[in-house]
Amino acid sequence: MTLSAATIRKTGWSLAAGLLLLPALAMVFTDEMNWGPSDFLAAALLLGTTGVVLEIVAVLPRRQWRTMGMLGGLAMLLLMWAELAVGIFH
Repeated sequence: MTLSAATIRKTGWSLAAGLLLLPALAMVFTDEMNWGPSDFLAAALLLGTTGVVLEIVAVLPRRQWRTMGMLGGLAMLLLMWAELAVGIFH
């Protein structure tokens, strides 16, 4: 069974939205999670930018370029996440 490109895109964006909803859900059940609007905005920008990068990379003509672009996009996500979380570059 082969997944269509539209199904993969919808799944990816749904995953990003789900990741953004997890902290909001956690805040309902525990006081240890305390995000403000700026935290949700930063997370939305980070996930949205990564999604757009992956969308752009997905249409590159060569498989090697797509692979490197997607790995680079995911590396960007992880580095920015780590910097925002604990400040690894300070």
